[in-house]
Amino acid sequence: MFSIRNILLLIVFVAFINHGACSTFNRSSFPAGFLFGVATAAYQYEGAPTEGGKGPSIWDTFTHSHPDKILDKSNGDVTEDFYHRYKEDIKNVKKMGMDTFRFSISWPRILPNGSLSGGINKQGVDYYNNVINEVVANGLQPFVTLFHWDLPQALEDKYLGLLSTQFIDDYANYVEVCFKEFGDRVKHWITFNEAAAYCSRGYATGTFAPGRCSPWEVGKCSAGDSATEPYICAHNLLLAHSVAVKLYKEKYQGVQKGIIGITHVSHWFLPHSSSKADAAAAQRSLDFLFGWFMNPVTYGDYPRTMRNWLGNRLPKFTKEQSEVLIGSYDFIGLNYYSTYYAINAPASNSLRQSYNTDSRANMTGERNGIALPKPFNTSFINIYPPGIRELTLYTKATYKNPVMYITENGVHQLTSATSLREALNDEIRISYLRNHLIELSRAIRGGADVRGYIVWTLLDDFEWDNGFTRRMGLYYVDFNNNLARRPKKSAIWFSMFLKS
Repeated sequence: MFSIRNILLLIVFVAFINHGACSTFNRSSFPAGFLFGVATAAYQYEGAPTEGGKGPSIWDTFTHSHPDKILDKSNGDVTEDFYHRYKEDIKNVKKMGMDTFRFSISWPRILPNGSLSGGINKQGVDYYNNVINEVVANGLQPFVTLFHWDLPQALEDKYLGLLSTQFIDDYANYVEVCFKEFGDRVKHWITFNEAAAYCSRGYATGTFAPGRCSPWEVGKCSAGDSATEPYICAHNLLLAHSVAVKLYKEKYQGVQKGIIGITHVSHWFLPHSSSKADAAAAQRSLDFLFGWFMNPVTYGDYPRTMRNWLGNRLPKFTKEQSEVLIGSYDFIGLNYYSTYYAINAPASNSLRQSYNTDSRANMTGERNGIALPKPFNTSFINIYPPGIRELTLYTKATYKNPVMYITENGVHQLTSATSLREALNDEIRISYLRNHLIELSRAIRGGADVRGYIVWTLLDDFEWDNGFTRRMGLYYVDFNNNLARRPKKSAIWFSMFLKS
């Protein structure tokens, strides 16, 4: 017969065994020096759109001019008020045991009218100095994105932003201000975040700022050409990226000892069937999303599929531009969320050409009547953890084994259908993160040179055209109670994962 003492010893023993089983996969499962962190972005976090001398961005204009294009008709005027609460939030990053904090600098907060001719906003420089100093004081490494979609509205008004080559010079001037002011403490720079999303959704579907597309597109935009503008946007963005990297390497890197790269977004694609046509469709899907930007910085030109299929709609690089583009990074950032099956789509007889249909591939999350798991029915995320392994190994094999950081990975919950209790008990997020980390560790053992993993995101935030209807944070934000922050179960889990 068991005594109370023996029962207690048995409980402790079982708890010890269970803890051991759970703790066999933790920070130590990754290489020494591997960085873990969380990501944020200025428009999605800061609020304070007119404070501190900031000028308007295209997202300020877009959300106020086209509230119908935001799912809940919201905007980023307040969001989580990171502008005033950054110290509290950065302390929470430290509390979780993270190594790095990724955030973006708002261009119109530094140069209110976008150009040097309008003057540098000292209040904006002071603000980011304060943020960076707070990050460093908390033992974290700043991971800074120079452009996370909030283009100064003044440049959109002046020359239509990324549709003009004038953008390249203005961008170079802006990033040089950042290198000068912050480069003594910032050792990881990202030139652009998710160029494919910015150029396709801003210029093909019209669902992102600046909201351009062809009048016959689903977005029913009043101006734009989705057959050419996404490619012009991408071309000028890539040239601006290469100029910025060249500037940093020639003028600042030797003294500041930092590294610079660019972050791309990509799904993983699986053929919908065993047919050669669907296999080719999966490859085209990768080329038109990921290769669109990785090919130029690796080989100096767009993927052959794009060149062959698009003809004169695809801009051309000069020999000199190609030479500057090749190898224009110290690392590649990868944002991965979801996997899709690709189905070959025959060429359309329609004269209405568009980036949206150019890859001639349809995407679905279902095959043979079996759907990939989703966090909820209307989510764009098909949960497929092996996709992160496949994508990083594909990048290794296809693009000369670059140094990589996973700069975003995460999953969302619905805001409207989730009670506070359910939101804090986010088991699906724990499962998603853990299983993706397991697959990432396998990719590293397979030779992928991945050096960090950054979760999207720290707090529930403004999720672009979804507004506040998607909760993606490790911390819950009570938008009805003074923006109070509460750690979700995933934040506690991640902290245990890092401190095990």
